[in-house]
Amino acid sequence: MSGTSNVGQASVYEDGDQKNVPKSELEQEKKDARFHEGKQNSHKANDSKDERSIANKLAREEKREKEPEEESEETKALKKDPTLPAKMHGNEPSKGAKIDAQIQAEEEEELRRKGKA
Repeated sequence: MSGTSNVGQASVYEDGDQKNVPKSELEQEKKDARFHEGKQNSHKANDSKDERSIANKLAREEKREKEPEEESEETKALKKDPTLPAKMHGNEPSKGAKIDAQIQAEEEEELRRKGKA
């Protein structure tokens, strides 16, 4: 039995399909990537492994209570019309957004009929 394979086409095994990257290049990529590892807002406020002091956690909570987060224009638009954000970006609203808009309109109509809005 010879050492060559009779399975598949020869074109499958052409050079260029797989390359061995030198170990030195892989190590350099790892070194370069480590400076980009941190993610914005990656810490959870109630993470038990977080090493912030209790005083720092309390100060953060007090600040959050005093300064409510600003809603983006898109979030405000979404509350008024679920299809609006997609339209603002020039896209067709999703089926779910259309259904949400329909439900919202029905609920508003029912509230009007009951005299609450």
